[in-house]
Amino acid sequence: MDPAASEAIRPSLRPMLEARSVAVVGASVKAGSLGEQMMVELARGGFPGEVYPVNPSYDEVLGRRCYPSVADLPAPVDLAIIGVANQRVERALADAVAAGARSAVTFSSLHGIADSVAAIARDAGIPLCGGNGMGFLNLDRDLRATGFATPDRLRPGPVTFISHSGSAFAALAFNDRGIGFNLVVSSGQEIVTRMDDYIAYALDQPTTRVLALLLETVRDPEGFRAQLARAAGLGVPVIALKVGRTEASKPMVTAHSGALAGEHGAYEALFDAYGVLEARTLEDMADAMELFASPRRVRTGSGIASVHDSGGERALFADVAEDLGVPFASIAEATRSRIADVLDEGLVAENPLDAWGTGIDADRIFREAIVALHDDDDTAVVAFVVDLTRQGEPYDAGYLQVADEVFAATTKPFCVISNLPTAMAHEEATWLRARGIPVLEGTDSGLAALGMALRHRDVGRREPVRPPDPIPADVVARWRERLGAGAPLSEREALALIADAGLPVVEVRPASSRETAVNAADGIGYPVVLKTAAAGVSHKSDVGGVVLGLADAAAVGAAYDDLAGRLGPDVLVAATAAPGLEVALGLVVDPQFGPLVLVAAGGVLVELLHDRTLAMPPLDRPRARALIDRLAIRPLLAGMRGRAAADIDALADALVRLGALAEAVGDLVGAVDVNPVIAGPGGCVAVDALVEPVP
Repeated sequence: MDPAASEAIRPSLRPMLEARSVAVVGASVKAGSLGEQMMVELARGGFPGEVYPVNPSYDEVLGRRCYPSVADLPAPVDLAIIGVANQRVERALADAVAAGARSAVTFSSLHGIADSVAAIARDAGIPLCGGNGMGFLNLDRDLRATGFATPDRLRPGPVTFISHSGSAFAALAFNDRGIGFNLVVSSGQEIVTRMDDYIAYALDQPTTRVLALLLETVRDPEGFRAQLARAAGLGVPVIALKVGRTEASKPMVTAHSGALAGEHGAYEALFDAYGVLEARTLEDMADAMELFASPRRVRTGSGIASVHDSGGERALFADVAEDLGVPFASIAEATRSRIADVLDEGLVAENPLDAWGTGIDADRIFREAIVALHDDDDTAVVAFVVDLTRQGEPYDAGYLQVADEVFAATTKPFCVISNLPTAMAHEEATWLRARGIPVLEGTDSGLAALGMALRHRDVGRREPVRPPDPIPADVVARWRERLGAGAPLSEREALALIADAGLPVVEVRPASSRETAVNAADGIGYPVVLKTAAAGVSHKSDVGGVVLGLADAAAVGAAYDDLAGRLGPDVLVAATAAPGLEVALGLVVDPQFGPLVLVAAGGVLVELLHDRTLAMPPLDRPRARALIDRLAIRPLLAGMRGRAAADIDALADALVRLGALAEAVGDLVGAVDVNPVIAGPGGCVAVDALVEPVP
């Protein structure tokens, strides 16, 4: 769907999320029941609007007049919260719609009735939150549309959290670390109103400065991409925790939500395209929420700076930072000198810094060392990393006062990281947070959040993709006609297709006899490669269908006799590529997000190492280089142990051309496998290709 069209038909969420009147269908006086809890939560949140309990069994619920049906209400309501048994939901929603309700929430699983319930809401043109969710909390409007317990006090703030997991919705609502929300949504099965709808609403709110998503799947890929693009344009960081990343967890996601879990590589490509910051755990997400809720953003510098009171924990911090790919700032000599002037004798002025010496005048040493690191041009963000154990009152001394004074004297992002969350004193953390200082709860999750802060800065600096030169229209038309026929392409055709897209390929000539094979080799020049061209053989090396390094006519003749005898007379004679590293390029077609460009370790390593990165086309050279830089085999491409460095720009350009091919014919192919591509100092060249048209 075109994003503009999606926006045009999007029903407004304001009647639901900003409701001024609410009907509570299934309201009850029974202690501990869903019906009672729905009423309690509206009162707990301080909802200022009209609340109408609906239940034919009562005349009054919690001091409010109770109505037998929504049809009996004195006026149509903005929102109907439906808390009745599954078999009664369809009728309850139909009655609410008939009575003029402008939106609805249901917590039911909707087993067996989801389609009919969705049809009622869609036909009425109203938003519907659920099913199988826990509702929503709009703290900007004092509206808690849920039937599940929430804290007596919820701190308002700049974070919008939208979750496919009801338990995560509840866990974040009950966080005791002071993360402040403007909106928290448990969107459930999203049978009508989807995550992109909630994102669109959130981005319209001036209070939204951070967007956090817990995803099982995306139900409207185009709408979702449109909202991610909006967030990027507004500079709102998006933190996403995608579940169902592994083969083991995919069936669990499918069984739970009834939605297909997309291949995670596609989500990596999606997140990279729009600058989404991916969290691995709820701990990562919570620390990132808290860090980004601070108004300070990374603007300058290239790495983090950290100050510790333990040599061992400093070493651990450095180890985890390397594991996560979080760089440290390379501090200047002037900064080292400034730090050395305040350190106790025997300590080394460096980053990360262990500043604990004798303990005498420690507060001043820590304060001045942290500020010195902050002032270094290469420092992007500063962390004070300690075990935030209980110090006791008064708080205006020790590490707490150091952090408070440093925060007041600095402008770059600053946080306190407690190495061990279970040892962290809640009172001390609360004191720091009340002063606006983020407190991150763990070495691993804290570093993950700092890495996201650096990445968000880097994404903001990226230039827009410069679309590559298109493939000539007549070439595209010819190949679209061929691919549209649906018949498999031979290797020679596949190589011709990628050559027409602009990828360099080895010279290849067909042969079907010993004589024509030798003649082809003579024309190409020795040494050559002989490969079977037998129909149906996709992976030639698996059947002994490739012979390398044929240095003369006699060798070609002997190799031909062997292949023809085993696999048939049709062969290809190919030029031998110059030495280099085997890399795999390709197109994969994701059912949700369409064609994706892939670069991976090549040859047999593509399946063994699973070392790959993917991207959404179009690409330009900088984006393609960034993909290559993330490969585990990247150091091999740089040259090592006497191997010459590969021409990375040439490999990047081949990826760019593959992206152009994806845009030209991506809807007509199931997959394109260019493996291997030989990458060397003189460029790169494809020596084999497989193209699978859509049947």
